[in-house]
Amino acid sequence: MLNPHAANPPDWRGRWSLLLAKIERVQGPIEGQALLAELSQPRAPSVLAFANAHAMNSMAASASFFQALHSADRVLRDGSGMATLFKLLRMEPGLNLNGTDLIPRLIRAFNGRGIALFGTRDPWLDAAWQRVRQELAPHSAVIRANGFLEAEAYAVLASEHRPALIVLGMGMPRQEEVAAQLRGVLGYPCLIVCGGAIIDFLGGKTPRAPLWMRRAGMEWLFRLALEPRRLFQRYVIGNPLFLARALRLRLSAGVN
Repeated sequence: MLNPHAANPPDWRGRWSLLLAKIERVQGPIEGQALLAELSQPRAPSVLAFANAHAMNSMAASASFFQALHSADRVLRDGSGMATLFKLLRMEPGLNLNGTDLIPRLIRAFNGRGIALFGTRDPWLDAAWQRVRQELAPHSAVIRANGFLEAEAYAVLASEHRPALIVLGMGMPRQEEVAAQLRGVLGYPCLIVCGGAIIDFLGGKTPRAPLWMRRAGMEWLFRLALEPRRLFQRYVIGNPLFLARALRLRLSAGVN
């Protein structure tokens, strides 16, 4: 794989290589459980992010997004596209730790401590808030705010309530940028999670794909069928572009 030396390489291949080196590839359930335990006991303000094919394409086009994503304290592999990329580079991809499955587990692990949901809008935000309070973390104080405020507003709320877990559901690249800003100003231990559509999922706006599609790595196809106009660029255009870039990275890295 490429070994770029620049902190912010101008070429997308350099950015991809730097992020791939940072992604934690969890190899089994025991290691996954250990990761969950570590994440649930933050010792400082820290950011958890996820890298999927859409993130890699966005990072190729935007140096600022690369900086925000690469600055996260921990980055996990999300999706079958990333598994394909790692395999093309002769690297073990590890478990698929997508946020839609992992974040509810994290919320349960923080039960009894303060939780913040920052993202989407009502009625889905309120429905997600109710679900967290009633089902996932019934012993937690849970605050919420829609995903269209200035970053400073979330910092004020977090500083006032001091939630141990902050879930951002604003989509890329905004949530990664807000996460970096929150980490820079909050003065207490907390985990800030870049959750994508997780609040919409929790609030019932976006249904999950059937289990067989998730296991086959085809949830993206289910989501495309539900929202073809919004997700056409991401999946129909983005997936072949991602694969073409993955093959070019393999060639430039000299992988046989």
